[in-house]
Amino acid sequence: MEKSRRGVQLAFSLLFGLWLPCCLTQTTPSNAASATPTPSPSPQSLAERLKVRLTGYPRKHNEGRVELFYKGEWGTICDDDFSIANANVLCRQLGFVSATGWTHSAKYGKGQGKIWLDNVLCNGGEKSIEFCKSRGWGNSDCTHDEDAGVVCKDERIPGFVDSNVIDAHVDENKVEEVRLRPVVVTAKKKLPITEGVVEVKFKEGWAQICDVGWTIKNTRVVCGMLGFPHERKVNRNFYKLYLERQKNHFHIHSVACTGTEIHLAACPLEFNKPNATSTCEGGMAAVVSCMPGPLFMQNSGMKKKLKTSSNVRLKGGARLGEGRVEVLKDNEWGTVCDDRWNLQSASVVCRELGFGSAKEALTGARMGQGMGPIYMNEVKCLGQEKSIWNCPFKNISSEDCQHMEDAAVRCNIPYMGLENTIRLTGGRTRYEGRLEVLGSDSNGTESWGLICGENWSTTEAMVACRQLGLGYANQGLQETWYWDGSNVTEMVMSGVKCTGSEMSLSQCQHHKTVNCQKAAAKFSAGVICSETASDLILDAPLVQQTVYIEDRPLHMLYCAAEEDCLSKSAAKANWPYGHRRLLRFSSQIHNIGRADFKPKAGRHSWVWHACHGHYHSMNIFTHYDLLNANGTKVAEGHKASFCLEDTDCQEGVSKRYECANFGDQGITVGCWDLYRHDIDCQWIDITDVKPGNYIMQIVINPDHEVAESDFTNNAMKCNCKYDGHRIWFHNCHVGDAFSEEAERRFEKYPGQLNNQIS
Repeated sequence: MEKSRRGVQLAFSLLFGLWLPCCLTQTTPSNAASATPTPSPSPQSLAERLKVRLTGYPRKHNEGRVELFYKGEWGTICDDDFSIANANVLCRQLGFVSATGWTHSAKYGKGQGKIWLDNVLCNGGEKSIEFCKSRGWGNSDCTHDEDAGVVCKDERIPGFVDSNVIDAHVDENKVEEVRLRPVVVTAKKKLPITEGVVEVKFKEGWAQICDVGWTIKNTRVVCGMLGFPHERKVNRNFYKLYLERQKNHFHIHSVACTGTEIHLAACPLEFNKPNATSTCEGGMAAVVSCMPGPLFMQNSGMKKKLKTSSNVRLKGGARLGEGRVEVLKDNEWGTVCDDRWNLQSASVVCRELGFGSAKEALTGARMGQGMGPIYMNEVKCLGQEKSIWNCPFKNISSEDCQHMEDAAVRCNIPYMGLENTIRLTGGRTRYEGRLEVLGSDSNGTESWGLICGENWSTTEAMVACRQLGLGYANQGLQETWYWDGSNVTEMVMSGVKCTGSEMSLSQCQHHKTVNCQKAAAKFSAGVICSETASDLILDAPLVQQTVYIEDRPLHMLYCAAEEDCLSKSAAKANWPYGHRRLLRFSSQIHNIGRADFKPKAGRHSWVWHACHGHYHSMNIFTHYDLLNANGTKVAEGHKASFCLEDTDCQEGVSKRYECANFGDQGITVGCWDLYRHDIDCQWIDITDVKPGNYIMQIVINPDHEVAESDFTNNAMKCNCKYDGHRIWFHNCHVGDAFSEEAERRFEKYPGQLNNQIS
């Protein structure tokens, strides 16, 4: 049976089990035995009404797994032939104006009991799902792996009255928040908290869980949702005496997780009856102990012992623990297709990378598109596997998937409180402002101070925005005199230098004592953060396919010389006689990020180049270098400035930027800017280069002048063999496409004996 391949990307929350029933009078008898799709109203009396609810985890009040109450039993709907028309009917039954999407493959978790409807076919105008065509009530060939869900527009139908109000105690039986309360309370809490009494949010306070029948599987689920990949056994006797003295309120008296759930709310739970005596006969409050991943481990000795996966990584995410899933095969990184991508598979990835269970399993390249191979499709993890490579999956061909279907994850991470030690002031929005950091003097007194703006760049801003939880860095500012709003004037940090991957500014290098030449507060560091960012990457195979040598007469190179596209020795040439030897290739630059790439300079400062007949919007956009064995440049050719435009785009994406007629410049998400090998300056002048082995290097946006979500893929390298007459490129790849071992082998290439070249 044909399965729908695409689900709508979900927004998630910690609500669970909220029933949203609706009412519609039944008037038509059922035809349950029919094999062909027919209208299937339930054979209920006029007084009875069909109940519909959204349930499962994770979801919001307006989205979830669809369940129908029929013949005294709740059941689900199979996703076969499901459509947006079906979703519209269901959402209106639930009191919403319409649907924005639907989900397949048990995206909100697998239901239990009956699968009431299959092959549902609505035209969208029906008043109830029962009036749509289907195989009939209870007639299905599906499993709960195929439970359908809906995403409704968060707008209620005016005057809608929910006449099937469920007993009030149901709303109390929600598990929205879970925390660990440490028993030993110190003056300064060490974060993250890895061990303590499990507490769930209940009414206005917190309540405990009775540990009778508690298993390590329950502990695994709790640890996962708190951001920890592993669970540990706990010394129950240590806590017993302490807990006997406490006044505990037990809200839940039984938990039966399988260990694969991504939230306690997804486990079978038994709640204490309302107003019943809160007891836990034969037990005490549940206590768990978790093992943090290496990034969050306080003990440096343990950090070295704990290793995360070396053949799985996350790319393109703004925050810690999120990104596009990439896997390593045959020393080259590739992506995972999102067909049947779910929370169980996403959780396996999160845990093997040292995080907790998955908060979201994202589809449709929500964290940007990859550029390399796609290795996996229809990954079907159970949730207990140690690596995604241990899960069943399908190998794929290019017809099966494209990079617009790359899978991504958001993982649960431990609460570290890092966002409380840094703040922004003076900005127009919460995403910008002068940076202030919380420090303490020798007496332990805490106060806010400024960061020196000298040498502050986009790289440092990336770390600050991540620490603040505000996404990507749009800009790092070295002066913030135009932002007032704070009386903080003292510089408390200077010389900050980050790699860009740190969790907080305190992990970056900085001066031991503050040393700031421009001590005035107006020269303090600031940031502008953004939820989205561009990401440029070069098409490495195209460079390898298009490379060649041309001996070009000098009389054809006047324009190129004017733009400084030739080597220095060209100035001493006997113009217009003679020639220059040029290494030519095509350069195709893709924007695989989530925001358009635009030049930093406004059009008022663009420069008109009469030779080429268009405006150039960036002073330095790309470096082309030929390097020898010790990394020294033997030749260079740089695009002194670029005209940025959309040469072509993916199917369904429209061009937005064009250089002609002083048009807007940039590269749209999903588009690319192609500089063909026959364009002026699209070369390296190798007239003075001797035969040998070299590394060809191209670097886009080398000075990080424009913000991107990922700078590690801005450089592309090739092994280059030049015999004085011909040239060969091989192993062309972007900077982060190979494994570390393959990269080491690549770097050794120029050092091989050049006299072996024939």
